[in-house]
Amino acid sequence: MVSLASDQTAASVLSAVPCYAVPPFGASPAIDALRNAHSGHGLAVGKDGVMLILRRPWLEVDALLSDALPAHVPYGSVGRPRAALRCGLIPGDLLDQILAHFLRQLPNEAAAFVLWNASDRSFRISYPKILEATPSRLVYSPPAPEGEWHVVCDLHSHGRGPAFFSATDDADDMHATKIAVVAGRLGQPNGVELIARMCAGGMFLPMPRSPFSGDGHAG
Repeated sequence: MVSLASDQTAASVLSAVPCYAVPPFGASPAIDALRNAHSGHGLAVGKDGVMLILRRPWLEVDALLSDALPAHVPYGSVGRPRAALRCGLIPGDLLDQILAHFLRQLPNEAAAFVLWNASDRSFRISYPKILEATPSRLVYSPPAPEGEWHVVCDLHSHGRGPAFFSATDDADDMHATKIAVVAGRLGQPNGVELIARMCAGGMFLPMPRSPFSGDGHAG
């Protein structure tokens, strides 16, 4: 078999993030292995576009990166885009606890993380070390989970201001795989405002529903 790269380091990089052509018929053991992986990501190239296949212990994402290729290629279909939480929905009472914490921190912004244990499938809240907090600025150290713990959701508040993803949020989230949530309008008569997105492979994907059970706000 001819190697894709003459340099060993480059070959290791390509092996870590592989790219596979979809067979015109029959199964692809390589693509199936990527989709069934515990963790990892790669690309599938088909006649109808390029698909990012990303897996984490808590997450499955198949995201379409391009439309159909302009050139004719003898490949099969990459399939439909999809996203699923292997960990299941986050218990809604954790969101209630986090929002109560955010309210107590007013008028300053605040942050919290939801972690998931792949061994016993439990969730817990991790409050980060805050380095600076004001009504318009928040600097904190994210958690470094060990063992079977994984960061699933990164939440921060905008105090009494509106919920939106800032340029700083975009830069922070660009290289992460997580659910990002911003809470705004805290303590206002109309209730809290929540927005959420999936950060995966350098992309920000919309959430079709809230990642929390029993909650219809974040989407």
